[in-house]
Amino acid sequence: MSFEKTRVRFAPSPTGPLHIGGVRTALYNYLFAKKMKGDFILRIEDTDQTRYVEGAEDYIKQSLQWLGLSLDEGPGTGGDLGPYRQSERKDLYATYAKQLVQQGDAYYAFDTPEELTAAREKAKEQGIHTLKYDATTRMTMKNSMSLTEADTNHLLQTSDNVTIRLNIPRDQTIIFKDIVRGEVSFNSNELDDKVILKADGMPTYHLANIVDDHLMQISHVIRGEEWLSSTAHHVLMYQFFDWAPPSFAHLPLILKPSGKGKLSKRDGAKFGFPVFPLEWDGGEDGVYLGFKEAGFTKEALLNFLLLLGWSSGDDIEKYTLTEMIEAFDLSRIIKSGARFDYDKAKWFNQQYIIEQSSNDLLNDVKAALSSNGVMDKDDTFILRFIELMKERVELMPDFYSKAAFFFEKPKNYDEKTIRKKYKIENQPHFDRMYTILENLAKFDAEEIQSKIKSYISDENLKFGEILPVMRIASMGTMQGPDLFASLELLGRKEVLERWNMFFQQLNN
Repeated sequence: MSFEKTRVRFAPSPTGPLHIGGVRTALYNYLFAKKMKGDFILRIEDTDQTRYVEGAEDYIKQSLQWLGLSLDEGPGTGGDLGPYRQSERKDLYATYAKQLVQQGDAYYAFDTPEELTAAREKAKEQGIHTLKYDATTRMTMKNSMSLTEADTNHLLQTSDNVTIRLNIPRDQTIIFKDIVRGEVSFNSNELDDKVILKADGMPTYHLANIVDDHLMQISHVIRGEEWLSSTAHHVLMYQFFDWAPPSFAHLPLILKPSGKGKLSKRDGAKFGFPVFPLEWDGGEDGVYLGFKEAGFTKEALLNFLLLLGWSSGDDIEKYTLTEMIEAFDLSRIIKSGARFDYDKAKWFNQQYIIEQSSNDLLNDVKAALSSNGVMDKDDTFILRFIELMKERVELMPDFYSKAAFFFEKPKNYDEKTIRKKYKIENQPHFDRMYTILENLAKFDAEEIQSKIKSYISDENLKFGEILPVMRIASMGTMQGPDLFASLELLGRKEVLERWNMFFQQLNN
């Protein structure tokens, strides 16, 4: 069955910050929806109240907003098929779960946690390390399949441990087509009788997402490959309800930088890079850096994530969001896991910084400088500074960390270069060049370069012995943009003060 309109959902659980893998899932859903002129829906899957984290839903919405992945429907956005928090749809799920019981496709189970633990321990004694609640064991457990109708009705009235489990049939082959992985099949004998309605009346993911996807008219389910093994249960449930299933696309894992294992938040802490879009305060667990706070533009992050599991088939690497939408095709998603390459992410960010105008970068650069105590520079100075530095940085904080000498006098000097380049016999020449700078009619890069280079040539000096010392005297380091443009930006008064300080320290 084909759906009238493309509708996709991004359905995170508010159990903590949004992992970068979740951001990529949201991006792929968004791009596909927009490519197909469809709807992008946010649904908060908060049925597991024991793992609910205060502030996580707001964090998810703020992350999507920062990235520019605008919602068509969702909590706070509205829509005709809400509510969009599963905790607000609780009564709905019980109705559908009981329908499956009435059809014989599910059953009531009354096993207490202690009884389930005892059953597992008994199975271990018999050499069974993983006890499966399924057709081979259900008749030995406490449920409406194994009990009499009278006992079942009594427990329904008195027990605090009433759950509903799927009645998985034996010896069936469940086949579905995955857009990424092709035809996928499971034998029903491999599946367990999953709980679909918990004792507290809340549904598990398996029931809730099936019911919501159907009622919200979701045409395509695009999610991580960790859900691939559960899709067999979901396909069966669509059959039980006699509903048309959506199309499925299961995305590859984002792997650690080593390529071995799934990327986790601990990898970020270990290797010093963000794995969340925005900063997250985990309380006792610590504060986790976000891509935004690390200095990434949203455009660079989206471009990096686009290619972390998808390929256009050509050599194009840089896309605007509009170009991403035009190019995106689910069939181009790569099956194998994608290795997280932080250096590549920084390269993307560098390209976007270079391409932006200084005016576009102004507010972000001012924020980066302000966070380091630089508050006394006007916009004219900062715009000229951006022009000098933007091809030399990868992340926004680099504007300060790689160029702090523009905002404060050097505290240390590159001793290695001084030992190699400074000669005491050249000091009179530096004194004369100081006078040249002091008396320049116009203190700009062109005039400084012309007068200083002319002096060096006229005195038969070596540029390689003079210019490095000038740079060290002015900035303390050999790193930085063009020397003469830097001197102009620093200004005559500041440069002369720095030279005085440097040469006095050097010759005392």
